[in-house]
Amino acid sequence: MFTGIVEAQGIISNRIMHTDDVSLEVELIDPIVDYAEPGDSVAVNGACLTVTSVNGSRVSFDLSVETLNLTTLGNLPIGGKINLERPVTTEGRFGGHLVSGHIDGLARLKSKKGSGRSIEMIFECDNALAPYLVKKGSICLDGVSLTINNIYDDIGAVSFCVNVIPHTLVSTTFGLMTVGDEVHVEVDQIARYIERLREFSG
Repeated sequence: MFTGIVEAQGIISNRIMHTDDVSLEVELIDPIVDYAEPGDSVAVNGACLTVTSVNGSRVSFDLSVETLNLTTLGNLPIGGKINLERPVTTEGRFGGHLVSGHIDGLARLKSKKGSGRSIEMIFECDNALAPYLVKKGSICLDGVSLTINNIYDDIGAVSFCVNVIPHTLVSTTFGLMTVGDEVHVEVDQIARYIERLREFSG
């Protein structure tokens, strides 16, 4: 379980293609390698992955066929930055919101503009995620916990607006995003459970 509060960034240093899957090697920018051991879980751009090996500041992960199909991790460029977060512990502080690391879909950045010292970003995603988006509710984008400020329902798609503060812009990959970029979406788990219960409420 994660919180959507990014602890560090990494750089994709290598991608090894296998018959059906991919091994991803990440160079850690920030010194969090002391916790990483094979078998540990790490949220990589919001997707929960298992550490397969550690070599100094370089950490490796395996990307399954499912992960390759549901995320952008197999297509990110060598040298590209990614967001990293360790699982929450019972002893640690809890910020953000509950995040499982299971990606529900992708969203595309439609526009961005300044809003004071922050950046207002509008993303578009498939209409299948619309029931789980709530104004002033939580959403996790590329591993970052954000608040939905507004929702715009369109035919076949839904758009939503988030405000990204300066700290988030410099400490995550959001400061590097350009219009057209895709991000991982994980909807709020409570919204997911409510929608599931509603389906069977009769």
